[in-house]
Amino acid sequence: MEPSTEPIRVLVADDHPVFRRGMRAILGAEPEIELVGEATDGEEAVALALDLRPDVILMDLNMPGVTGIEATRRVLEASPDIGILMLTMFEDDKSIFAAMRAGARGYVLKGADGAETLRAIHAVANGEAIFSPEITRRFTGYFAAPGGEPKTSSVQASEESAYRTSENTPSTHPGE
Repeated sequence: MEPSTEPIRVLVADDHPVFRRGMRAILGAEPEIELVGEATDGEEAVALALDLRPDVILMDLNMPGVTGIEATRRVLEASPDIGILMLTMFEDDKSIFAAMRAGARGYVLKGADGAETLRAIHAVANGEAIFSPEITRRFTGYFAAPGGEPKTSSVQASEESAYRTSENTPSTHPGE
């Protein structure tokens, strides 16, 4: 299969103008990437995504009004082929899992250098899932521990409890 000669179309959604300016500089220096738009909040991100149809959205988690998590859900409901890469300062379990449940394909911390961010954009554009090295290390620790027993966090315990509750609740759907 021959690589595409079309640039990766990227939309940046972040409420901080300095961050958007920095991303504009990084993306503008990359010939394989085309910055197609910038959104300053979640509502604008959804509208621009549906209008511009980017390949990848760099989505901030915490924006005024509609959050990056809710914007991710809305975009993917209407256009599931768009890859969303969360680019944020938040590295807590709750934020990471919320982004993944919303459908984001990747989660990169804003402290990442330009090369790491560009690599993540390319990965998401190719349908891959990608995480900052810090997040990957935490996932590894979360899912495995010495001796093969998974570690349990408060997030995992509450998710397991919710799963057990749903198993014991009679289904309202026929055939289940």
